Amino acid sequence: MSQVASQASTALETGWMRRAALLLTGQAFSLLGSSVVQFAIWWWIVLQTRTGSAMLLATLFGVLPQSLVSIFGGPMADRYNRKVLIILPDLIIAGVTVLLSISFALDWASLSLIFVVLLIRSAGGGIQQPAVQSFIPDVVPESKLLRINAVYGVIDSANRIAAPALAAVLVNLVPLWAILLVDVTTAVIGVSFVAMICVPRAAGWNSTVEAQGSAATEATNPIAVLQRTFADLKVGLQYAMRHAHIKGVILGDALTCFVAVAPMNLTLLLMTREFDGIDLNLGFINLTTASDKLAANELGMSVGMLLGGAVMSAIGPKLLRKSVAQMYAVAFGIAIVGITVIGLGVVRNLLVYLIVDVLNGVASAVCVGPMRTVMQTESDESMVGRVFGLDTMLSTLGMPLGMLIFAPLADVIPIAWVFIAGGLLTLPVAWYVLALSRKGVPQRG
Repeated sequence: MSQVASQASTALETGWMRRAALLLTGQAFSLLGSSVVQFAIWWWIVLQTRTGSAMLLATLFGVLPQSLVSIFGGPMADRYNRKVLIILPDLIIAGVTVLLSISFALDWASLSLIFVVLLIRSAGGGIQQPAVQSFIPDVVPESKLLRINAVYGVIDSANRIAAPALAAVLVNLVPLWAILLVDVTTAVIGVSFVAMICVPRAAGWNSTVEAQGSAATEATNPIAVLQRTFADLKVGLQYAMRHAHIKGVILGDALTCFVAVAPMNLTLLLMTREFDGIDLNLGFINLTTASDKLAANELGMSVGMLLGGAVMSAIGPKLLRKSVAQMYAVAFGIAIVGITVIGLGVVRNLLVYLIVDVLNGVASAVCVGPMRTVMQTESDESMVGRVFGLDTMLSTLGMPLGMLIFAPLADVIPIAWVFIAGGLLTLPVAWYVLALSRKGVPQRG
């Protein structure tokens, strides 16, 4: 096995920059096209229906499949060809998007068809994203992983800003069927870049006989895969609940997604209902159309997250060295998230709304960094993956479950009340995390 590891290390050191460039470029195109089309579809639903029930269904079909499929996406990435698992979902998503584009061009489109397409796109992401994260160590040497992951994060953040802006421009210029073809084009470009990557023969767990030997039977037995997946979830849950700080950040994350992030997905509905007919001239841009305002709403949150992330990376390592301080930061960030969600429901001035939107993004970024650090530093080395898997599952499920409550309410009561309620319910979550921060930290095993 040491000989195999040596061969893998040598193979990875040769040509890694080309492989990394191909992967990152391909993912940049894929992410941008998918995000542009996702925004365009969501805005079309909002502008056509203006109902909370439609937003609820769009969220369930657009988010829930990914959260469920991703539970199995990780084991699949350990057992099957990761390059194929990156390329195949993109091709399938491109195919169904072409069909949706044709249906819009021929005026056959319906909400039911859109929801089916959202489901397929979301499920594809649940397979693709774990494969991408697992594929990076297959093509990049260990000493370069931090740099490549940082670049991948920059691409993701830039996409969050560029996609809504580009979608707003396209919505005002071309019909939706043409916008859908943007994702098809970028998917083909992205797949082409990834297809050109030559994976080093000795690199990757799933390319070695030793790694596959013990998993060969399980890889062909779906029941065994299910049993191991749920066994891992159970062990991870038991472990996390025994550690106060880990329990605090995982449950704090999940509950915040349930009571605060779920209403935040109704901001598109809030904008169309409460700011219809209200224009805002910022000098460098004039927000007049509905798509302009929806794009500004998304940009405000994204810019805030970038600013918050920059602040945390600059001062966080100096001020938050101990886990207790990190827990305080998580509690503070969650409290500010709750306050800003209340603010979004209260304010009626579009400029003030966008400022509060930016602050919400800053507060969200303040939470994320310390949350991840607590899970990384306080988890036993053998449990880190399961802890993060549990956090991902619960936080991803929290938002659509919250939408089951808040979205129908938005059709019964004023939507502003939904935001105020969600914000108020977030404050006890912050207090809960703060209370757990004062408990002792067990030594890592």
